[in-house]
Amino acid sequence: MKGKTWNPFQLILLVYLAAMLLFSALLYIPAFHEPGITLSYRDALFTSVSAVSVTGLVTIDVIETFNWAGVFVLALAIQVGGIGIMTLGTFAWLVLGRKINLAQRLLIMVDQNRVQNQLAGLVKLMRNLLFVALLFEGIGAIILGMYYLRFFDSTMEAYIQGAFAALSAFTNAGFDLTGQSLIPFAGDYFVQLITILLIFAGSIGFPVLLECIEYIKQRGHNFRFSLFTKLTTSTYFIVFVIGVAGIWFLEKDFAFAGMNWHEQLSQSIFNSATTRSAGLTTMDISQLQIPALLFMSSLMVIGASPSSVGGGIRTTTLAVMFLTLRSFALGKRDVKVFGRQIHRDDQQKSFIVLSIFTAMLFAALILVMAFEQGRGIPLIAVFFEIASAFGTCGLSVGITPDLTFPSQVVLMVLMFVGRVGIVAVLFSFRAKEQHSHYKYPTERIIIG
Repeated sequence: MKGKTWNPFQLILLVYLAAMLLFSALLYIPAFHEPGITLSYRDALFTSVSAVSVTGLVTIDVIETFNWAGVFVLALAIQVGGIGIMTLGTFAWLVLGRKINLAQRLLIMVDQNRVQNQLAGLVKLMRNLLFVALLFEGIGAIILGMYYLRFFDSTMEAYIQGAFAALSAFTNAGFDLTGQSLIPFAGDYFVQLITILLIFAGSIGFPVLLECIEYIKQRGHNFRFSLFTKLTTSTYFIVFVIGVAGIWFLEKDFAFAGMNWHEQLSQSIFNSATTRSAGLTTMDISQLQIPALLFMSSLMVIGASPSSVGGGIRTTTLAVMFLTLRSFALGKRDVKVFGRQIHRDDQQKSFIVLSIFTAMLFAALILVMAFEQGRGIPLIAVFFEIASAFGTCGLSVGITPDLTFPSQVVLMVLMFVGRVGIVAVLFSFRAKEQHSHYKYPTERIIIG
């Protein structure tokens, strides 16, 4: 009997699943815990899935549970999940002097959500991607470490805190070592600025960063940004600005009522930035009103850009959907933007992604509400937590530790799918495309 042939999408899913199980076993080892702390495997598994999926939802207090060795293991899990398993694998292959074959290049392409892109230049891309990621994390660690010297007793602790904070911000992981996220720095605009810049760098998309670096190298001479970069960047910042305005408008008379104008502005800016997939916060999210929670849930669902550390339906999905609807409203068959035409397959894929995302979101909502019946957990809190898990954001109203294990399993599934991407999951189950040798007569039906 011939053995089963795994396609690249299925292999990527298995690799990420294996990484989550490996780190759950490591985090479960008592040697990585603080003295007197007993961690259940259930909590170790949830923490591992959250770390590798760079989400940030937790059922434990990280700094009270893990010692510095455990924090290092957790940071390694975040790094693996953030940069991508195949990126780190590519680096290891290059160090060992091994040639990257076609099968491995296909895995790299899937891991970076480059389903339709060419194989050429992938190894160079991964090398540059790793360099850029470590550069941003390193610079962020140095800046925050130096700044944290005023808050911590020892230099080593200050730089460990700074390095972890930079890693968590750049990878949009949402983990923290303060036990309160960035609430202690709610009035520190310098820490918030550095954090927001790292969040932007991680979630805007690695191809965008690499093109910007290439533009700087060539000083703009004969350089042309790709449609991906133009569409991604414009959509990303339009949604960010809408997020700032929306959060301020919805909370100016409630959670922001006692703040002065610059405090309201900083909270609106930071919350809009962090909903893109970061999960760090400068305030107690549970104090927000239902309209704001729903609005922020929609921002988490949109998420970050493709080929970035973030999740969600991604900015390009939103952009292509909007452009398609606009063309339909204007009576145009073709979808055009920035002097280019969007491929029909990409239009179809955007609606498929949103449809599957929405179906899974509401299925998860029904399941969790069923599991939590009679426990008094509000619907809006469950919806917010589910949107946060699926968008790999990590913002929480504080109910995750109180959920039953079946509900936490639902969140873990959402975090896993959110990290590897709906497209990768769909293609892992998709049968090989077959061309029909005949066609049936076409007939119109009533829609809507």
